[in-house]
Amino acid sequence: MIHQYKLNGYNIVLDVCSGSVHVVDDAAYDIIALYETHSREEILSQMAGKYPDAPAQELSECYDQVTELKDAGKLFAPDTFAPMAGDLKQRTSGVVKALCLHVAHTCNLNCAYCFASQGKYHGERAVMSYEVGKRALDFLIENSGTRRNLEVDFFGGEPLMNFDVVKRLVAYARSIEAEKGKHFRFTLTTNGMLVDDDVIDFANRECHNVVLSLDGRKEIHDACRVDYAGNGSWERIVPKFQRFVEKRGGKNYYMRGTFTHANPDFLNDIKVMLDLGFTELSMEPVVCPEGDPAALTAEDMPIVFKQYEDLAKLLIQRRREGRPFTFYHYMIDLTGGPCIYKRISGCGSGTEYMAVTPWGDLYPCHQFVGEERFKLGDIWQGVTNHERQGEFAACNVYARPECRDCWARLYCSGGCAANAWHATGSVTGVYKYGCELFKKRMECAIMAEIDRQFGE
Repeated sequence: MIHQYKLNGYNIVLDVCSGSVHVVDDAAYDIIALYETHSREEILSQMAGKYPDAPAQELSECYDQVTELKDAGKLFAPDTFAPMAGDLKQRTSGVVKALCLHVAHTCNLNCAYCFASQGKYHGERAVMSYEVGKRALDFLIENSGTRRNLEVDFFGGEPLMNFDVVKRLVAYARSIEAEKGKHFRFTLTTNGMLVDDDVIDFANRECHNVVLSLDGRKEIHDACRVDYAGNGSWERIVPKFQRFVEKRGGKNYYMRGTFTHANPDFLNDIKVMLDLGFTELSMEPVVCPEGDPAALTAEDMPIVFKQYEDLAKLLIQRRREGRPFTFYHYMIDLTGGPCIYKRISGCGSGTEYMAVTPWGDLYPCHQFVGEERFKLGDIWQGVTNHERQGEFAACNVYARPECRDCWARLYCSGGCAANAWHATGSVTGVYKYGCELFKKRMECAIMAEIDRQFGE
């Protein structure tokens, strides 16, 4: 299977199953489009009519080069992955490599689009005790098998509302790393309201990455990310984030924004973040029920698509000017990329990765917390809801009939199980709006990486 598209002056051909990416001229682009459905004679006749100035010998050689690529397995490669989809996930069954610790089911902001119900996850406000967090880390070690590197994300709500416990848990983890033969990599996600020098120094010393929530333009940010008095937070957090990033050396962080129906022109928000000095950026589409005022609509789609294209062009422009920046969704390795396990199975929610509530309950990921039907067990007894976990173990791109003929299937791995469930009621469903956005992002990401490697 191939996927062809033209963007920013490039004719791009993806061979889905081999992972090969080809940049070709117009004649080769057209020959490839006809190759599987027309004979050699028919194709060359059409090309002679379409490109009258092209010598017949050159067109013939171009056709032969396409044939050589096919014979080499770099065009029209067969799909050999479907039979192994279930088996690959079974190989790592029972091994947990990452936890999202909900150290605070409470928040000091009252964001309008918050999927976590202002940090309460549709339940009671609570903070995680040190004892629960310590047991969660022990649970991770006990269930990590031979893995050395373990991931822990301090999440909320707002995790800095329980900062003392965060510090104690990190100290505990560090104290047992050598004995257990493990290495912890911590991430902190924060809205910035409680950031101070103590937080900055701690995070820059202990956290492999930090995620800083900022929606870009002041008027956009302050319309959604407000405190309980209704006041915007932009002016309070931006100077803190700037100091945070400066002290961090401008590395290993992400400014994480959300765009909604209010700002489908989110490139303007990215430009504001760049003007503020931030260069490691992520901008995510809102996830909320259809009909919600924040929800993206069909009318927003063309605007969003253009933002992604213009963003890729801006990324190229600034790289050429010596002012590069990173956009999370455009990070792609065309020479290797994720292993086939990840390409088929995705994030590992509910199997390799779980979320832990302040009470020690286990859920497949942070987006399922509070949905009682998805509770997997707890950190003392482990996973007891094996039937539900089995649904996530069965999640792979080939479990979704709609994905089998999609060119992006080995890039998205079937998409987000939580988004699928919210959209369709099934973790193996397909969130169609999200699919269209993802495919557009991938086209832009591939084009930008092609330009990085081969452009002027």
